[in-house]
Amino acid sequence: MFLSRKITPTISRKSIRLYRPLSTISTIPRDIEKVDVCIVGGGPSGLTTAIKLKQLDKKDKLKVVVLEKGSYIGAHSLSGMILEPRSFLELFPNMKTPPTDILTLVQEEEMKYFWNEKLGIPMPHVPGLDNKGKNYVGSQSQLVTWLGEKAEEYGVEVYPGVSVSEVVYNNRDDAIIGVATKDSGISKAGEAKDSFERGMEFHARQTVFAEGCHGSLTKKVIKKFDLRADRSPQTYGLGIKEVWQVKPEVFRKGFISHTMGYPLPNDVYGGGFQYHFGDGLVTVGLVIGLDYKNPYVSPYQEFQKMKKMPYYSKILEGGKCISYGARAINEGGLQSVPKLNFPGGVLVGCSAGFVNVPKIKGTHTAMKTGILAAEKIYEEIRELPEIEEEESLGVDTSKTNEQIINLESYEQAFKKSWVYDELYQVRNIRPSFNFSLGAYGGMVYSGLDSMLLKGRAPWTFENKETDSLKTGAASNFKPIKYYKADNKVTFDIMTSVSRTGTYHDEDEQCHLKLVNGETLQSHAEKTYPKYREVEQRFCPAGVYEYVKDDKSSVGLKFKINSQNCIHCKACDVKTPIQDIDWQVPEGGDGPKYTNT
Repeated sequence: MFLSRKITPTISRKSIRLYRPLSTISTIPRDIEKVDVCIVGGGPSGLTTAIKLKQLDKKDKLKVVVLEKGSYIGAHSLSGMILEPRSFLELFPNMKTPPTDILTLVQEEEMKYFWNEKLGIPMPHVPGLDNKGKNYVGSQSQLVTWLGEKAEEYGVEVYPGVSVSEVVYNNRDDAIIGVATKDSGISKAGEAKDSFERGMEFHARQTVFAEGCHGSLTKKVIKKFDLRADRSPQTYGLGIKEVWQVKPEVFRKGFISHTMGYPLPNDVYGGGFQYHFGDGLVTVGLVIGLDYKNPYVSPYQEFQKMKKMPYYSKILEGGKCISYGARAINEGGLQSVPKLNFPGGVLVGCSAGFVNVPKIKGTHTAMKTGILAAEKIYEEIRELPEIEEEESLGVDTSKTNEQIINLESYEQAFKKSWVYDELYQVRNIRPSFNFSLGAYGGMVYSGLDSMLLKGRAPWTFENKETDSLKTGAASNFKPIKYYKADNKVTFDIMTSVSRTGTYHDEDEQCHLKLVNGETLQSHAEKTYPKYREVEQRFCPAGVYEYVKDDKSSVGLKFKINSQNCIHCKACDVKTPIQDIDWQVPEGGDGPKYTNT
C-alpha cells in the first residue's frame, strides 16, 4: 500500500559509522546524485510540478525527483480542505471530476457571525465563497497520497522520509546547484550512533522549493537572494483542526459552514469551520491570524472554547475525535508574494504564499503555480543532453560546467495567469482587518470591496510588520481564563498531540534551534518578563514550557520539548525576539496524518 511504503534512493552510501565526533563526520564528502529537476516537498504544488514535467516529457528523458520529509506521501499534509477543481482538472484533462472516492461535492453551505456563544446571524456569501455544486471537501492528506501515486505512475522518483536540510551553491555562491539531505543517526551529544547515515546531495538543472508555508530552506533562499525586495513581509495564520466520526443523525454529507466572531475578540482575525464529508466524518477547525497583540491569547484554547458553542457541540457530542493537527498558513496575499525565481531555482505553492484568504482556499492556486513552473522549466531544459549516469556520483560541488538557469519566464507567466488576477482582486481584504476598527471594520470593507469595488480600488493596503513584531507586552493586557477540558468535546493539548501520530527519536538533536547567540536561559530572561510565557500559548503542541528554576534570574527555565513538535511553524513565525529557527528533523519524523 502506498501509505506504508517508504522509498529510498537506490544509490550507494559510504559506510562511515566509525567516524566521530560530528565535526569530523561533516568533513566527509557526500554522495551526489545528478538529476534534471529536484523538487523539495511532496505536497500539492511539488507533486503537481513533477507530474506536469513528466506529462510534457513525452520521450521520458527527464530525471525528476521529489524529496519529502514525511514518512510517507501525505504524512505532513493538512488543510481544511475545500478544493476548487480548476487546476486539478487542468492537470488531468481526461477526468471529469476529482476522485470522488476521497472527495465529497459540496451540497449546502452557510456562513454565520456569532455575537456570543449562542447568538449568531447569517452572513451573505461574498464572491469566491460560493461552493455549492462546484467545489469539494475532504482530506488533503489523502489527496496528496493520491497525487503521489499518480506521480510514480508518470515516472517521477518519489522519496518520502527524506529531510532536506541544506541548499548547495556554486563556487561563486551566487546560484543554487542543488540541495543536501540531512545526516541521520546523530545523538543529542552530536555523535554518530550505530544507525548513522551521511546525507547526500542532489544536483539539479533546476531546484523547485515546494516546502509549504514558511519552509525551512525557502526562508533562507528568500533572504539570500533578497526576494522580498519591494514586497510586503509575509503574515500568517494558524489553522487548528480535528476530524470527528459523528453520530448518523447529525451528519449532513456535503454540508459546509464558516463562522466569524465569538469566541475571538474583535481585534483578533480568524474564524471557524465545519465540513461534513466521506462516511460520517466532520472536520471542525479554527484559523487565527498570528498578528494578534495579546500574548495571553492561546489559539489552541480558543479552538476548544469554540467547540463548546452549541453550533459546534451539537454535532460533536456523542461522536469520536479521531485526528488532530495544526499548521501555519500564509495570509499576506499578493503584496507578500516574493520574487519567484532566482539563479538555479523557483518557488511554488505555499512556499511563495499563494493562499486566497477570503476564499479560504489555496490548493488550487498552489497546483496552478506548479503547472506554470513545470511548463517553463521544460521549455528551458528539454533540448539539453541527458545526464550521464556515470557522472552521478563523486562530482565536485565547487564546480559546474552547466549554465545556471534563472527562470524569469516563470515569474512573467504567473503575472499573466488567473492566479495573479484572483489574488489581485482580493489583495485588500485581509489587510483591512488590521485597522483600528478590527473585525467590524474589516467585514464592512470586505463587503464593499468584494461586491462593489471587486478589486478595482486604486490603492493597495500593505502589510507593514511581521507577526512577531506585533506581539504586545503582557502588562498591557489581562490574563485570559480558559476552562478545563471535559474530555468529551474539549481536550488537553497532550491528548490532542497523541492523535497526530507524532514521533521524534528521543536521542536526536533538537530541530528547534536557538539562534543569534541565545541560550535557553538568555531566551527566558529576555522574553518572560515582557511576554509572560507567550511560547506556551501560541504553540498548539506543548513544545514550549517554563519550569521553576531557583537559579534563574527570572525564577524560571525555558524548556523545548521537541519530541512533541507537529511541524506547524508557529514558533518560527510568532516568537517575539525571533531566536527560534525551525529546522528539519531527521527524515520520517513528525506527524503521521492520514485524514487531515
